[in-house]
Amino acid sequence: MQRRRIVTSNGAEGMRLSDATIEYGQRAAEAILGLDVLYRAESGDGTGLAVLNMSLGDELRPAPYAGYAEARGDFEDLRVLAAALPEADRRRYYDQLCHSSLTFAAWREAGVPFERQLVDFLHVPAAPASEAEVDALRGALSDRLSAMGYSGDLAAQCAAWEDRNRVTADAVPGVLDALLSEAWDRTMEHVVEIPADKSDGMRVSAVTDVPFNARCDYLRRTIDLNVEPTLTRPSLKHLAVHEGYPGHYVQFKLRETMFRAGVAPADNLLSVVNTASSCVFEGIADAGLAAIGWDDGDDDRVQSLVNRHRAAIGTGAAWRLHGLGRPRGEVTDWLRAQALVGGDGWVDNRMQFIAAPSRAVLIWSYWWGEHFVAPAWAAVPEGRRDDFVRFLYGRMHSNETVGMFGSGGWIE
Repeated sequence: MQRRRIVTSNGAEGMRLSDATIEYGQRAAEAILGLDVLYRAESGDGTGLAVLNMSLGDELRPAPYAGYAEARGDFEDLRVLAAALPEADRRRYYDQLCHSSLTFAAWREAGVPFERQLVDFLHVPAAPASEAEVDALRGALSDRLSAMGYSGDLAAQCAAWEDRNRVTADAVPGVLDALLSEAWDRTMEHVVEIPADKSDGMRVSAVTDVPFNARCDYLRRTIDLNVEPTLTRPSLKHLAVHEGYPGHYVQFKLRETMFRAGVAPADNLLSVVNTASSCVFEGIADAGLAAIGWDDGDDDRVQSLVNRHRAAIGTGAAWRLHGLGRPRGEVTDWLRAQALVGGDGWVDNRMQFIAAPSRAVLIWSYWWGEHFVAPAWAAVPEGRRDDFVRFLYGRMHSNETVGMFGSGGWIE
């Protein structure tokens, strides 16, 4: 098997970040952790703003802010410093990171309208997926399923497709384990040599009554999989890639490996919500199936459309709940009427997810993420794929900077 390699030393030709940026990343990471400490203390949200911290020992120390006003002052200073960094993509990314962080502090101090949270946390338009976009997805699904021999209206087609591909709850862990193993091998062949043995990879942990479909708990090396929604083999294949390889596990593994090799900044060690990197974080995972050449069947194409449709109606539900102030029961009924697969288990966990004010805007990261990442993959010049992998996985990205590969975003 031919394996793709990345360089994790300062010899990575043309891809080395400047010393100034490495130093800046340390201060930025500690500022984020300081903001996280403030948020956890006043909100009681144990998940926090920085939902993952891969630092060891004293690699990172939270900035000791007395309150949000002091944190805002520090991020204002960081925003000024970002403008002087040598790399164009780092100037833009850190400016947007500071913008998100300043808005987050303002939200916690005095409140920020939901529309502004979308624009200033995630840097996306303040609107749900449009009716035209949802209708187009439904039309594409119907056309695809009809071509595969499924008859009836779209609801009947989806029900029959789901029933044909369904995996029973007791069989799910074994099926997902096998899919994870193949995803690992394909990632090694097509994307990057993962700097770990396969035994370091993710294990499946079945869970219920949680506000998510699946979650990568990197520090515990588990994929916490909600077995209450109806699950199919194509959906499990997507989750193996999204949560595992070349998705979130590979993102975290490469980020911490490159940091400790001295070629990536310290903010690589954090996974932060409600920020400039949120959409790209999910987009890298959602684009993973194509990146490893595994989107190779009709069922995979149906699942891709299902994923897009779910993300679209998720934004619609969150908009109705938080943007329009509609009652939760009404929004739940609307989402249930829109959903095509997954059953009540999927509707219930989506509503739990979007009902939390601290997480509501994040549903937009699933709608927008692949929109930004897939074109960046497609634009990689011949012979530059390995460099792009370093660029994509070796530093944090915003919706804008993920498309800056090849445009002076590094020192040459």
